[in-house]
Amino acid sequence: METWRVAYAHALPREALASLSVAERARRWRQVLASPAPRSPVIVAERGHDVVGFVSVGPSRDPETTHDVGELYAIYVDTAEWGRGVGRRLLAEAADAMRSDGFGEATLWVLDDNRRARRAYEASGWTLDGATKEDTVLGDVRVTEVRYRRPL
Repeated sequence: METWRVAYAHALPREALASLSVAERARRWRQVLASPAPRSPVIVAERGHDVVGFVSVGPSRDPETTHDVGELYAIYVDTAEWGRGVGRRLLAEAADAMRSDGFGEATLWVLDDNRRARRAYEASGWTLDGATKEDTVLGDVRVTEVRYRRPL
C-alpha cells in the first residue's frame, strides 16, 4: 500500500490514498494466488525473506485484441528498492512469462502523468501505441491512462 501512496501521490487525493485497506488488498491477492487464472502468473521479487516487488500478467483485457496479446496488469516495487533494478528485472521476467505462455505482443495501461513508470517502461522497450482511456479509481477519482505496447 505504501508504494501506491507514494507512486500516486501526485495524481490521487491524499484522503483516497489514506483510505486504502491493506487487509482488503491482502484478501484479494490471496484469492488471486490461490486460484490463478490460465496464462496469468504473478512473479515475485524477494530480497532475503522479504517480498520487495511483484508483477502480474495475463491475456489482454482490451476488447479489440486477439488471443495472442498479453497484458501487464500490475507491477509494484517497494519504494526502498526504487532505482535498484528490481522493476527492470520484473519487467523482463514478465515478458519472458508472457512469451512462454504463447503471447506474441503485450500491452499495459499507465496513468498519463505517471512519469516515473513511463520512463521505466520506455527503458524496457515499451512504446506508446496512441490509445487512451478515462477510468475511475478509488471509488470516484477520474484518471487518464495511456497504453504502451511491445513485441515479445
